[in-house]
Amino acid sequence: MANHVHIIGGGLAGSEAAWQLAQRGVRVTLSEMRGGGGETPAHQSDGLAELVCSNSFRSDDDTKNAVGLLHHEMRRLDSLVMRAGEVARVPAGSAMAVDRDVFSAEVEKALQDHPNVTIKREVVSQLPEDGLTIVATGPLTAASLAQSIVGVTGEDRLAFFDAIAPIIHRDSINMDKCWIQSRWDKTTAASNEDGDYINCPMTKEQYLAFHQGLMDAEKGEFKQWEADTPYFDGCMPIEVMAERGVETLRYGPMKGVGLDNPYDTNEEFPQGRWPYAVVQLRQDNKLGTLWNMVGFQTKMKYGAQVELLRTIPGLENAEFARLGGMHRNTFINSPVVLDRQLRMNAAPHIRFAGQITGCEGYVESSAVGLMAGMMAATQLAGGEWQAPPRTSAMGALLAHITGDAKAASFQPMNVNFGLFPPLHSVHKKQRKEAYTNRAKEDFGNWLAEREMVPA
Repeated sequence: MANHVHIIGGGLAGSEAAWQLAQRGVRVTLSEMRGGGGETPAHQSDGLAELVCSNSFRSDDDTKNAVGLLHHEMRRLDSLVMRAGEVARVPAGSAMAVDRDVFSAEVEKALQDHPNVTIKREVVSQLPEDGLTIVATGPLTAASLAQSIVGVTGEDRLAFFDAIAPIIHRDSINMDKCWIQSRWDKTTAASNEDGDYINCPMTKEQYLAFHQGLMDAEKGEFKQWEADTPYFDGCMPIEVMAERGVETLRYGPMKGVGLDNPYDTNEEFPQGRWPYAVVQLRQDNKLGTLWNMVGFQTKMKYGAQVELLRTIPGLENAEFARLGGMHRNTFINSPVVLDRQLRMNAAPHIRFAGQITGCEGYVESSAVGLMAGMMAATQLAGGEWQAPPRTSAMGALLAHITGDAKAASFQPMNVNFGLFPPLHSVHKKQRKEAYTNRAKEDFGNWLAEREMVPA
């Protein structure tokens, strides 16, 4: 069918690709298996663009942060994910976090209302033999489709485990033992008055007991076929971090620096201004009734989670809206399987987008979906695709996925300045800002040469 693209997968990448194509006048069929006879071990609903692991899009600072720069570039390209994110935004300091339900509903409504988009709730088990297609099934790709991909590519699929952090009801947190503050008091216009994180402080003795509890807690057992699957560092379970050393958590998600402990005059906290260790919770919905445990992804069994997490000061009576869990993620060896336009070398009518390509993170997944949609629209229009400049966040991420990474050691990757062409001549303290300044100028020039999508 001319002027038509079939998108398989209604997550962030598939939804973003559908939006970009539809906005350019291309008819889209978006197939999503949830609600059509398919399910995953991690999703809670059949809503499009459901956020599974966290509600954070991470830093929104586009001057010194690579993911914030990616936000900036996506906004300039009329990203649906960033549009919906603004509507669903909740306070999170200098980060961008959203109400999961509001976000998903905004994305789904935008696509349902678009005259060029048809949403089908169906399971797609095989790669289509013809017709322009974008596969954006994400890290939870159905086994039948994954096997079809392996059959076409001839490459073994790669996999890792992704762990989910618990979510707690706000009114069950004892604020007589906790306080609200953002680290180093960093806030934004969307911030709450006092800050954006609930902080649960620990003494040295409490921390050491908690660490030992993590080591001793009952963990979920691996199936035989899962035993050798590696973790991705960005979603490392809290107990796996604990196994790396007794101090690891204090220099990771439980670091106390930058937080003014209001209880430091109490004999229980003799160490002074900063707590020995701290557990932070971040608002998870607009109402502020749900808060998630920052960096506390876990594979502990449910009973063990409740028992141990309630030893954290302030969480003695915590009620959990969702306990932590883990699921198996799947991605392809993109530097080998795909060309520079995300097309499958063995079947060029098929593009891949999102986390299945080996990018990691909500925003990165959406950005790759955005580019896949633009690429397909350009192809249908008979034009020649010009990739975003290598110096931009989108260009650096795309280049890494489609050939710059070493295929033999390819692993999921967040956007970061290590993917950008280096600026060794710039002093280290000014380098991050230099990266973003260069990126914005080059990206702006690239946009000026393109026909922009109407707002």
